[in-house]
Amino acid sequence: MLEYSNWAVLSVSFVVVLSLALSGVALCSVLHLVNAKWRFEVRHLAVSLAALFPLAFVLLIVLLVGGEHTFPWWGGSHLGAEAHMPGWYQPHWLIAREVIGIIFMMALYWVFIKRQAVSEKSPEDQARFHHVATAIPFFFVLYSTMVAWDFEMTLVPHWHSAVYGLQQFISNFGMFLAVMVVWIYALNSRKALKKPAPTYLYNYLAQMIFAFTLLWIYTFDAQYLTIWYGNIPDETDRVFAMQDGDYTFIWWSMLVLKFVVPFVAFCFPGPRHNVAAINAVAVCVIVGTLFERYVWIGGITGKGAYPILATIVIGGVVAAIGFFLVRMQMQRTQLIKE
Repeated sequence: MLEYSNWAVLSVSFVVVLSLALSGVALCSVLHLVNAKWRFEVRHLAVSLAALFPLAFVLLIVLLVGGEHTFPWWGGSHLGAEAHMPGWYQPHWLIAREVIGIIFMMALYWVFIKRQAVSEKSPEDQARFHHVATAIPFFFVLYSTMVAWDFEMTLVPHWHSAVYGLQQFISNFGMFLAVMVVWIYALNSRKALKKPAPTYLYNYLAQMIFAFTLLWIYTFDAQYLTIWYGNIPDETDRVFAMQDGDYTFIWWSMLVLKFVVPFVAFCFPGPRHNVAAINAVAVCVIVGTLFERYVWIGGITGKGAYPILATIVIGGVVAAIGFFLVRMQMQRTQLIKE
């Protein structure tokens, strides 16, 4: 049977796949609502990531079926009066909200994609698309917060943070932007796109990565400094265990890769206009976010061996399946050459 540190890799895979599936449509919705002209260059590519929803759904079912391995509180016998949200720790309630939530988001995103495809046929179609686009950010925030609570924050029943949901989906959206950079660069380099993405997109995405880097470090500090200054054991034990325990390396690497590198690089205009530099920073953000997700999920006690083999096997299989799902979707929508 897999140890928790290894099983946590599966949870991280689910959270990452789901965040990528959610973020593509969220980006298109926001760009439409602010009337960004460059949305026409990325919208069909970005929504292709919604093809990851079936994979996320399968991973969710596996994690829920193996709930006693996924959630340390699953038995419930050790919760006691210290649980921050006692009503939240009900397996049947957890299963219901997670399954209903992902099905609802899949349906809503499907409607958005269909409406976007015909949004320019008539004023009526445009109005219908606008109504759906207006709803996307609202449900994206609600659902992403629920996932952040279930799969990360409440893994330790007595630990809580008012800002955790916001910090988590800001972090994941920053990772999605970095994935877009690397993805577009790979497609353009291989001349795989029927309509190559314009070079200025790298600069636009770099500016957004810079903005989300600042948002992430703000929410990170807002949470960390409050916990540190309050010095309440129920709050500090989890954070200090991650910071000073067996996962110290990935904790501090996370800060360097997700804040120091993108901030130092993108606060100057030169790197924001250099494709190689933008890609290098994007890779750092992706790796840093993977470290962050694992340390919050697998490092709840600050103890455990680095699950290198599980990461290679589970992460590799999930990545390969996700790659083929998105590739098939891009072929169906005729975005890439045969």
